[in-house]
Amino acid sequence: MSATSKQLRPIRLLLTGGGTGGHLFPAVATAENLGSRAAGSTVLFIGTKRKLDRIYLEKFGFSVKTIHSYGLKGKKIPALLKALAVLPVSFIEACYHLIRFRPHVVCGVGGYVTGPVVAAAWLLRIPTLIHEQNSVPGLANRKLGPLVDKICLSLPQSEKYFPAGKTVLTGNPVRRSILDVAASEGGRDGKLTLLVLGGSQGAHGINTLMVEVLTGGREDFPGLRVIHQTGKNDEKMVSQAYRKSGLDARVAAFFTDMAQVYRQADLVVSRAGATTLAEIAVLGKPAILIPYPYAADNHQQTNADWYAESGGAVLLVEQGLTADRLGTTLKEILTDPDKLGQMSSGMRKLSMPDAADRIVDICLTLV
Repeated sequence: MSATSKQLRPIRLLLTGGGTGGHLFPAVATAENLGSRAAGSTVLFIGTKRKLDRIYLEKFGFSVKTIHSYGLKGKKIPALLKALAVLPVSFIEACYHLIRFRPHVVCGVGGYVTGPVVAAAWLLRIPTLIHEQNSVPGLANRKLGPLVDKICLSLPQSEKYFPAGKTVLTGNPVRRSILDVAASEGGRDGKLTLLVLGGSQGAHGINTLMVEVLTGGREDFPGLRVIHQTGKNDEKMVSQAYRKSGLDARVAAFFTDMAQVYRQADLVVSRAGATTLAEIAVLGKPAILIPYPYAADNHQQTNADWYAESGGAVLLVEQGLTADRLGTTLKEILTDPDKLGQMSSGMRKLSMPDAADRIVDICLTLV
């Protein structure tokens, strides 16, 4: 890491992106890494107007600005026309914040808000890079590829979507609290634990299947503890079903203590969002992946394929998936310690715990 040894002076980093936790978490991990290596650095985040984004980022002490911006892909004609009409406003607002903040480098982490901010930075001749979390890049990052100086990739399959010579395989940055769990030993209470995740928005298909599996055949999972993140809409339904069946379960719409939740897990049932996959890979957590079937360009399926090929995960397609098949898969893995160990090793092989270091190195080199 030559850039690290040469340049540790404070810099001003502007991060932009958001709309989902999958975009925000890598941004936070990158900012944390910069702060620990170049003390006194200043970070500004330009994101969407989602209240959840602002609350999450401000919790880490980041200065947050928002611009008017709307997604383009998959929109109906009225929404698409509105998004196109707002683009000039988005661009002017982005220029305003860039001129005021005067960043040394701008890093886009995906999401429609990334487009006007990174494009404005390019016009103002500010060094730029983007980070792509998924195997199939989103629309904003694909369009920005020819403009930016560097493109950081989480998975090798996505390099074919970008100009040759600009891409660097860095991995997907993981929050410091989760890296700390990965580096520590112990802390588990020894109880066989299944963690069910649907992403920050929840996953109704997974929620209903898991309720059917776990309340319809408890004799198949003696002594099992369940930690289930449901999303807001299904929290009550799942909680009541587990309570009625007497299952040892902790249910919440969203967990803020993910590091400790991960620590307890022996097996994870999850969607195949890039950030979740990066986190469970660093932790070596075996997984059953059920990709979100309506993800843009079916990128979650492609994400999941990469981890399933390593032997660290089992991929199940939601369409046509029955509770019987899911229950059988769960039982086969949970009752076989050797299988759990092999899958854990397969997951760790794909982990890149130094991803944030690599991205910050590129930022420093561009400065």
